[in-house]
Amino acid sequence: MKVYDVLEERGFIAQTTHEEPIRELLNNGKVTFYTGYDPTADSLHVGHLLQLIVMSHMQKAGHQPIAIIGGGTTMVGDPTGKTDMRKMLTKEQIDHNGECFKKQMANLVDFSEGKAIMVNNYDWLGKLNYIEFLREVGVHFSVNRMLTAECFKSRLEKGLSFIEFNYMLMQSYDFLKLFRDYNCTLQLGGDDQWSNIINGADLIRRVEGKEAYGMTFNLLTNSEGNKMGKTENGAVWLDENKTSVFDFFQYWRNIPDADVIKCLKLMTFIDMAQIEELAKLKDEKINQAKEILAYEITKIVHGEEKAEKAKQAARDLFVSGQSSVDMPTVEIEESTLTDSFDILEALVAAQLASSKSEARRSVLEGAISVNGEKVTEITFIIRKSMFSEGELVLKRGKKKYSKLMIK
Repeated sequence: MKVYDVLEERGFIAQTTHEEPIRELLNNGKVTFYTGYDPTADSLHVGHLLQLIVMSHMQKAGHQPIAIIGGGTTMVGDPTGKTDMRKMLTKEQIDHNGECFKKQMANLVDFSEGKAIMVNNYDWLGKLNYIEFLREVGVHFSVNRMLTAECFKSRLEKGLSFIEFNYMLMQSYDFLKLFRDYNCTLQLGGDDQWSNIINGADLIRRVEGKEAYGMTFNLLTNSEGNKMGKTENGAVWLDENKTSVFDFFQYWRNIPDADVIKCLKLMTFIDMAQIEELAKLKDEKINQAKEILAYEITKIVHGEEKAEKAKQAARDLFVSGQSSVDMPTVEIEESTLTDSFDILEALVAAQLASSKSEARRSVLEGAISVNGEKVTEITFIIRKSMFSEGELVLKRGKKKYSKLMIK
């Protein structure tokens, strides 16, 4: 099956500027395409992972990806999906985040031997002459039309800053720059980027008199239409220092039944025939599909060895109740274990609660256990005798685990 048909069958494609020409180009030609990543944090998250999987499908079909690290656009800030202006980062912070992105992308997309290109748009945006930019690019944008874009409409009530208003022009210029330098004729992105993408393609037609294309893919949402990739503690990151491999695995292992097949199609490379078989599983058997989903995504991001360890850790915990070396772990000093080290302090130390007040609520709600035994008193003291081989397992609710280990 050709790549456009693969993307369509698996449910990626949301909108296209020219459906049939793009289908023909992807199925029977070779195209250089790009996606952009603004380094607003020091790690990619699962929303970015969806884009990287699309890039991988395209690359395997013989097309050349360009990954833009948005060093320049991040200094302005994308207003899309935001009710308030993004926090302004320093160039040093952006550069650090960009380096983190590069390392993670290289684990998922093959940048060897010219198979893919990675660039930073600060390299050209940082050198722009503002007057020349306005005369070459700004003249082609209608303010009236821009204000109808979803990325701006959601901000007008609270106030849209002029710096953010420039974001669409800068992203459009990125497309023009890549078209000129690399013959890049296709931009990909999440469906929330549709306005930015079509304006970039339009700019190329106006300035160069040539055709360029855009295609968006569906955002990673659950069956209720809400974005996936968020937990009580924030985003699900690809950096294991921000989201442990075990927690990453568990996030996918515990998604609702209704979302499993969709995620298998979008977030893994499992053959569609196997996915169709997994779709037949019902009731408790759907857990088999969940484990496969969690294992496959973890393998893509963290490698086979860590995926195997996470799978075994989850089985140890949920099947046999044993502790595991791969569970999220927090080390504590032995001197901490005094008569005043209570369950509230332990939960905060184990990062299962952000504060003692949150820990108190969890205990009173009956959501906490220590080594499998429920704790109902907020004065419960954690003692050294409770540690087995220097380890103690805390549980919050049905899915949150952490291990305290004596240094």
